[in-house]
Amino acid sequence: MARPRDPEKRKAILGAAILEIAEVGLGVATAKIAARAGVAEGTLFTYFASKDELLNELYRELKLDLFERVNAEFPHGASLERRARHVWSLSVGWMIESPEKRMVVRLLNLSSVVTAETRASMAEQRGAIDTMLDELDSRESLRELPSGYASALMAAMQEAAMDFAMKNARQRKLLIDRGFDLFWRAVR
Repeated sequence: MARPRDPEKRKAILGAAILEIAEVGLGVATAKIAARAGVAEGTLFTYFASKDELLNELYRELKLDLFERVNAEFPHGASLERRARHVWSLSVGWMIESPEKRMVVRLLNLSSVVTAETRASMAEQRGAIDTMLDELDSRESLRELPSGYASALMAAMQEAAMDFAMKNARQRKLLIDRGFDLFWRAVR
């Protein structure tokens, strides 16, 4: 009978993958990930059948972590502006607190290794976030633009806000708040 997998080892492998990928990129060797996690490379493949599976699971874990943060205490009955500010602030906060996670999510978002199935399973987890983004897309200022434009605009403006907030710790809150104000004026 096979021994049960230790959730702590799995967590260590995923944590090591975040740090290694943030430093080296998606081309990092699984041996380096395993070494950083303090496990043998064969042990890594006990938890993940392939590097692609590891990367898809890492994408899933990171997205779930972000979505759980944003969906916690989501202001469902609030105005669209309040809900958008909630998504903006909590997303930016998560990425500033975890620059390595931010880097890995960015790389995985652009990677073809993350399967359509994995991406679709994460779309189901966004819930209220997607509803809010759909409402933004239907606003007069965005109505004739392609679906998803509001999301792409928000993500691009969040990146700018995060970059400046990380370099200017004393102005962090101001930069995040004003960044949202500029985004809101653009989609109003």
